[in-house]
Amino acid sequence: MCRAVFLLALTVLVCPAAEALDNGLALKPTMGWLHWERFMCNTDCYKDPNNCISERLYMQMADVMVKEGWKEAGYEYVCIDDCWPSHQRDAKGRLQADPKRFPGGIKKLADYVHSKGLKLGIYADVGKNTCAGYPGSLGYYETDAQTFADWDVDLLKFDGCYMDWKLLGEGYMNMSRALNKTGRSILYSCEWPLYEWPHKQPDYKAIRETCNHWRNFDDVYDSWSSIKSILDWTASHQDTIAPSAGPGGWNDPDMLVIGNFGLSHDQQESQMALWAIMAAPLLVSNDLRDICPRSKKLLQNTDIIAISQDPLGKQGQCTIKVDSFEVWERPLSKKRLAIAVLNTQEIGGPRGFFIRAAPGWKICEPQCNVTQILPQYKELGVQTPHTKLVVFVNPSGTTLLTVTPTSDYAGFIL
Repeated sequence: MCRAVFLLALTVLVCPAAEALDNGLALKPTMGWLHWERFMCNTDCYKDPNNCISERLYMQMADVMVKEGWKEAGYEYVCIDDCWPSHQRDAKGRLQADPKRFPGGIKKLADYVHSKGLKLGIYADVGKNTCAGYPGSLGYYETDAQTFADWDVDLLKFDGCYMDWKLLGEGYMNMSRALNKTGRSILYSCEWPLYEWPHKQPDYKAIRETCNHWRNFDDVYDSWSSIKSILDWTASHQDTIAPSAGPGGWNDPDMLVIGNFGLSHDQQESQMALWAIMAAPLLVSNDLRDICPRSKKLLQNTDIIAISQDPLGKQGQCTIKVDSFEVWERPLSKKRLAIAVLNTQEIGGPRGFFIRAAPGWKICEPQCNVTQILPQYKELGVQTPHTKLVVFVNPSGTTLLTVTPTSDYAGFIL
């Protein structure tokens, strides 16, 4: 449920997050590229050599990330998802890449990605099989962790298919320990709560102590209905999940699908803005080799990325729903605030919202500077608590603002 809690204090108060997995990673939300939503389990390299799951795909994405400004913008991980392995382990019980699609093996691919100044992510599963039916890690946690370390992998996405839900926690913790035992720093992306929610409320303290980020809800699809369902779930569970987020561990609402086929540009702006407000990992799943310039500009927008990567590391929340608007707010460093105003109507034209109705607007006492980031950058100047400023928001679009008090405000907590 949307809510707002603002407490007066002499300084900005910040609740420290729970103790995180102590691997020194994910101090800010992870940024990179992940194959799944766009390329799925396409293994037919005879019919579709340019888009199949193969070493060529990841090498080409790494090339583009360097040449087209993605690395400079902060996107650093090139991540393999399901369908990369052979269907059989090797004679020593180790996972091995499909020899036809990855003839050089994963170590060679990691070396290539590293040569570009990027990092390589890989996929495995806590259960007996991956979701697509490839070998899972159940019974092989230490073997697989060491294999990934030997290959110089930098991130592990660990799925939760084909596993007794009552053993999920034990499995995820065992792999976390196995990764730490290797001595290599490997960012650990879990799906533990996603598979536990249908049965019970997950233990987010234990999850944060085990993982660097964690999926909570359904897979994202290339559609506005999918994005809406993720936002609705997050808003209705934010009291439970938001306190666990902070440097070293983050809630993961799944991939950015910006630059694909299913979202209008306004809806793409909404996903980008709200993922930044939620302090979510920014893992894009699209074809970087063929992306429209407008979507590319949005994904590389330095002002939105600055909100995402803000060092305060506080997850924003939905603070009010009124008149088919949702207001999402995130506290930022230097006593600033990011405000996203989402127009949930999908009919008509742009609709006006009095920005002073945002619960966090009280930081504008006695006055503040306001900058509009989306839908286009605009300095809105000095405002007061009783401003008549109206922002107009397109159907299913979002206006994104940053608010900077011009004198010390007493402070707030979301």
